[in-house]
Amino acid sequence: MKIAVLKISGKSLETFFDSNRWETPLKKLRMVYDGIVIVHGAGKNITEWSKALGHEVKFINGQRVTSKEVMDVVAAVQSGLLNSKIVSKLNSIGIKAIGLTGIDRGSFVAKIIDKNLGYVGIPELVKPIDWIYDLLNEKVVPVFSSICRDKEGNLINVNADIFTEVLSTSLKAESVFFLSDINGVIINGAVQKYINEREIIEGISNGEITEGMIPKLNSCVELLNKGIKKVWIGSTNLESIFESVSNDQQVGTWIVQSS
Repeated sequence: MKIAVLKISGKSLETFFDSNRWETPLKKLRMVYDGIVIVHGAGKNITEWSKALGHEVKFINGQRVTSKEVMDVVAAVQSGLLNSKIVSKLNSIGIKAIGLTGIDRGSFVAKIIDKNLGYVGIPELVKPIDWIYDLLNEKVVPVFSSICRDKEGNLINVNADIFTEVLSTSLKAESVFFLSDINGVIINGAVQKYINEREIIEGISNGEITEGMIPKLNSCVELLNKGIKKVWIGSTNLESIFESVSNDQQVGTWIVQSS
């Protein structure tokens, strides 16, 4: 099955909610691929809600420090409000969609990665995901919030880029597209058409690649190393994504293997 995974950042969700320009290119992508899966973030909204509730907002290397109280905010905003709004929007334009999390059907379990980050983890596939293929065969678009659980059942905040990496490799997706509020990866003051692992490592080391782009680009490298053929980062102009897939036009930044 030829699968594409679209990861929509929290910063770019407003464009998705406020515009109908996604309808035509999404339907075109469904003609190119046998199945489409969406993963979404919620960073901007989680930050706003956390501040409003008086919770500290702190990041370490692009990962949100997540106390139990902040974890409740993450789950409510990402898995509740935003996931529901995305699914509602898709169904309203004639695309069958279902809202899911990394908890559903017990397929993924996360392990805490750093006690300084709190309830933040890396997910691992522990049970078959045939049920996701069943949804794709029915032409349903699964929409995943990246919230997971640990083996004790505690809610765990998983960076949406990292969850995209694990889900995409588990599904053996062909293509992964990271949609954000940026035009691509900027190095030396310019958007790069291509960037490889060596350049990513250098960019992180010299401070040109910072904050949320660090886990995003690390996930992109891992995707290539695990067999994903196409990895792309760019803006939410879905028509441009379709052109880049079908006509091989250069849009955004392609993440490629080091030569």
